Amino acid sequence: MRQLILGAMLAGMLLSAPAIMRAEEKKSQAGGEHKELKAWEWVNFILLAGGLGYIIGKNAGPFFDARGRSIRKAIVEAEEVKKEADGRAQAVEQRLAHLADEIAALRAEAQREGEAEHTRFARHTAAEIAKIQAHAEQEIAAAGKAARMELKRYAAKIALGLAEEKIRGRMTPETEDRLVRGFVKNLESPSSPAQAS
Repeated sequence: MRQLILGAMLAGMLLSAPAIMRAEEKKSQAGGEHKELKAWEWVNFILLAGGLGYIIGKNAGPFFDARGRSIRKAIVEAEEVKKEADGRAQAVEQRLAHLADEIAALRAEAQREGEAEHTRFARHTAAEIAKIQAHAEQEIAAAGKAARMELKRYAAKIALGLAEEKIRGRMTPETEDRLVRGFVKNLESPSSPAQAS
């Protein structure tokens, strides 16, 4: 910053030097000053301009080199950022271009999965229905068997009851005596099956 200020001062002095010299000439023509004094002013001006020129020459080169390097570095960085941004933009454009295809693929996959799930659910439901039907058939068969057995028991009970009534209806005291005597006779005879065994 200091070098920039010095450079601006030197440039201002160099640009204002001709105007100052003309003003001094006008004064000297009007007042008649000594020419020797004017020569010292010129020597002073030349020394000052030379010193300032030396300082500017010494510092301006490195200043402008550093400034140029920083500008080049900023340009390179900006180009890298631009390339990176262009790459990202291109990647986004490619993804957007393929987005419709990706959405269609996702929809097709979801439809396939839905159909597979529907098929699996239908199979599972059919298997459960078959199990329920088999179980119901088993229960119906067991209930039918139990009902038939109950019916047989009931029929046997009724048949026994009817036989008992018929026997009681036919049984007279004489028939009872004859049956008892026949039973006792069978017990006493040696050829009866109870004694043989």
